[in-house]
Amino acid sequence: MRIDGTVAPGYTAVRDAFAANFADQGEVGAAVCVYRDGKPVVDLWGGLADPDTGRPWERDTLQLVYSATKGVVAAAAHLLVQRGQLDLDAPVARYWPEFAAAGKGEIPVRWLLTHQAGLAAIDKPVPLADALAWTPMVDALAAQAPNWVPGTDHGYHGRTYGWLVGEVIRRITGCTVGQFLAEDIAEPFDIDFFIGLPAAEQHRVSRLMFAPKPDLTALTDELVPEQFRPMVAALRDPESLANRAFQITDPPDIDFNSPAVHAAEIPASNGIGTARGLARLYAALVGELDGHRLLTPDTLDAAIREQTRGIDRVIMLPDRYASGFMLPIADLTLGGPNSFGHPGRGGSLGYADPERTLSFAYVTNHIVEGALDLRAHNLVEALETALT
Repeated sequence: MRIDGTVAPGYTAVRDAFAANFADQGEVGAAVCVYRDGKPVVDLWGGLADPDTGRPWERDTLQLVYSATKGVVAAAAHLLVQRGQLDLDAPVARYWPEFAAAGKGEIPVRWLLTHQAGLAAIDKPVPLADALAWTPMVDALAAQAPNWVPGTDHGYHGRTYGWLVGEVIRRITGCTVGQFLAEDIAEPFDIDFFIGLPAAEQHRVSRLMFAPKPDLTALTDELVPEQFRPMVAALRDPESLANRAFQITDPPDIDFNSPAVHAAEIPASNGIGTARGLARLYAALVGELDGHRLLTPDTLDAAIREQTRGIDRVIMLPDRYASGFMLPIADLTLGGPNSFGHPGRGGSLGYADPERTLSFAYVTNHIVEGALDLRAHNLVEALETALT
């Protein structure tokens, strides 16, 4: 498999791991990028952007990164905090008055970012066209009663996070979160990343390929490690929060290969960019990029301070959250104890380590579910080897 791109001296272990993912881990098309002290030290891509047509992965191939988008939205929110336009501890209803319905008047904006708002699911899924149109979805969330008492627990707002935080951004700026990202972050910092893909960029997008999902009905408790049994039980129950959190739309489900979905703004799930773009964004959070910095050290320090930890009420596994960013735990170490970032369904990952002025991004079009996917792990381990 041909691997294109460059690595700085001392980082060949990352290139070797990237090539090994194609040889040993079933990689189809992917890219990985690492910035250190504001400079790229790894920038690699390879494989096929579309196996059906044989289209190769190019330097500018764009990849949908699912929930890795959440970290990008968090960065946008914290930029508004830095500008004095957003107070995370103010009620959401200060910026979005309709949100106060159903007893939600005192929920602070921060709880939208920390998954403590109790709005992981909606009682009545909306038609797909309504989800893609933005306003019907945020209206449904404004009317929704919380799934649990807000602030008493945290649970992954897998789909709703983006509409909730994005609507606050829209109410403050008058721009959609995608427009704000484009004008205030992507353009000034040369970041190739979109929420709401322009039609002119569609030709660059890779095609998602899905590995078979594990058959949960075939798993007995004896075959499931004890710590995963509550999660498996929840996924088997169609009425569980674990399932309802991702069943936001009536059939048909969201097709993330659809150009209409790419063009819409689903800010928890449909960010599209290059690994280089995602790595540049995280680089701009932890240090200067081309002489400029996105967040000040004080803003960043507040943004990545731990807010909640423990067993997640939705996914039934342990996790830790800052305000919009995931923090490392034993089973998801990101880039080490000082790092922050966000993974995406099926493999993609973006993170930064402010102590080492380091950022990392990996994107892939081969969506693999479950704990046996080692591709990002292998790249992170190789990077750590290169850094020691």
